[in-house]
Amino acid sequence: MNKLPQITLAFWVMKICATTLGETAGDLLSMTLDIGYALSSLMLIGCFLASLAGQLRAKEFHPLLYWTVILTTSTAGTTISDFLDRSVGLGYAAGATILVSLLCCVLLAWYLSERSLSVDNVRSRRGELFYWTAILVSNTLGTALGDYLADDSGLGFAGGALLIGGLILVIVMAYRFTRLSHVLLFWLAFVLTRPFGATLGDVLTKTHDKGGLGFGTVGSSLVLLAVLVGVLYLTGRKPRAANGLPAGRAIASNE
Repeated sequence: MNKLPQITLAFWVMKICATTLGETAGDLLSMTLDIGYALSSLMLIGCFLASLAGQLRAKEFHPLLYWTVILTTSTAGTTISDFLDRSVGLGYAAGATILVSLLCCVLLAWYLSERSLSVDNVRSRRGELFYWTAILVSNTLGTALGDYLADDSGLGFAGGALLIGGLILVIVMAYRFTRLSHVLLFWLAFVLTRPFGATLGDVLTKTHDKGGLGFGTVGSSLVLLAVLVGVLYLTGRKPRAANGLPAGRAIASNE
C-alpha cells in the first residue's frame, strides 16, 4: 500500500512550513540554546530515525506521522548542513556541491533499483528507504543552498527567498505548459522548497540590522508549528482510489 500523500497545493504549503520550521527549530537548538551543531545533529538524527521507524512500520498513510518524519529530516538537515559548512569548514559552496553529488547518487541508485523515481508508486520497503534518504539529503542540500544565497551571494535573506520563489514559479509553469518529466519537476521543486524555507526562516528569525524581521527562533518556530498543524487539521486524510494510488493527478506522476 502506498503510504505517501497526494501531491497537491496543500502538500507544498505544508512542505514549505515544515522546512521553514526545520530551519528555525534547528537554529533554536544549535545556536539559541547553544547546544552546538555536532550534538544537535546527533540528537535530531536520532529523532529522524525514531520517526522513520514508525513510518516504515505503518501499514497505511498517516498524515501526522508522515509530516513528523518530514519535519525531522528538515531539522536534522539544517544542523547537518551547518556542521559541514561551519564546524568542518567546507563553506556553503563546497558543502552544496558535495550534497548535490550525493543526492544525484541516491536518485541514480534508486532508479537503478526500482526503475522509477515516481513518488506515486513507492510500495516496497527498499523504495521507502530510498525515498526518505533522498528527502534527508535534499533537505540538507537546501539548507546549504539557502545559506549560500543569503550570505555568500550578496542577495541577502529576502533576495534569496525571492530568487528561489521565482525558480519555483518557473517549475510550476513548466509543469502546466510543457511536456517535461513530472518526476524531474517534482524533485526540482522538492529541493528548492528547502532553501526557500531556509531563507524564509532567516527572514523571520534574524534581527532588523541583519535584514530579518526579528521574530527570533522561538517565536518563529511556534508560529510555523501552529500553521503546519492548522493546515494538517484542515486537509485531513485524503480519499484514495481502490488500488491505493492517490486520487487525481499528481505532479510526480509518470504521465
